[in-house]
Amino acid sequence: MLSRVPAVARCLSLTTLVSMGTAVAMELPLPPPGEDIVGQVQVIKAKYEDTFADLGAANDLGYLEMVAANPGVDPWLPGEGTEIILPTRFILPPGPREGVVINLAEYRLYYFPKGQNVVHTYPLGIGREGWSSPVANAQITAKTPNPGWTPPQSIRDEHAADGDPLPAYVPPGPDNPLGPYKLTLSVPGYLIHGSNKKFGIGMRVSHGCFRMLNNNVLQLAGMTSVGTSVRIMNEPYKFGLSNNKVYLEAHQPLDDTGESSIVDKHTAVINALLKREDLGNQGLDWDMVREVVAAEDGLPVAIAESNAALASREADSF
Repeated sequence: MLSRVPAVARCLSLTTLVSMGTAVAMELPLPPPGEDIVGQVQVIKAKYEDTFADLGAANDLGYLEMVAANPGVDPWLPGEGTEIILPTRFILPPGPREGVVINLAEYRLYYFPKGQNVVHTYPLGIGREGWSSPVANAQITAKTPNPGWTPPQSIRDEHAADGDPLPAYVPPGPDNPLGPYKLTLSVPGYLIHGSNKKFGIGMRVSHGCFRMLNNNVLQLAGMTSVGTSVRIMNEPYKFGLSNNKVYLEAHQPLDDTGESSIVDKHTAVINALLKREDLGNQGLDWDMVREVVAAEDGLPVAIAESNAALASREADSF
């Protein structure tokens, strides 16, 4: 059986200890053909003033990603010198690597620029309970810098009921909740946009739209065009190949009806595996699979050797 050790120890074996630097967007080289994993996990030592929200914003990570990867660490007061995992290694979403791909379950957007062997990835705020973001195949239909905001009547009614009435129109500027740019989607009523709030990226906070850090939405807007495809999925379990090993990455499933049962989670894992006909199920360490599903830490973990590696080993034995 493959050895599973605490998250910090696993990650320390993958990367060197680094300190937090200047915020940069994540542009990662695509893996070789037939492989699925990009980036590498990083570990930093917290400064006394650090919070998960600040560390996430500085490293293109969402708040809940940071919490999941660092169980038992106080997100608001990690403490001077505490080792913090930055979960910057990802199994790419299943399906075509083109245009914009959003995976709701990991609060993350991937952009695959045409003709370039890279992927850009950003954390997202998504729709909260009762205002869930859609699963759909869409495209960008309009790009608007410095947008104004006309709140829908349903949102105005909600704010009024909470004693926080909204105006009929919010002009562009620092008080506008759409931030410096909006990308309109072909799904009616839904946008990708910036924000006038520092907190909420990587959480269920919106009325269904996709909220980004302002520097990220400006970069995405500069790279995309009207007509760019936007594929929105909800995949809490991603399987991938890398260096002749099969990996599983698990996130907490989104569920508006209550917490998913263990049976539901394991059924979803099997369904995700069945979609990957290239993986098969030979040599899967099911004890490890159960541990990864239980941890829901968003970190890719090896659960088997690939069919190709097993076939090569069998051939060598003759």
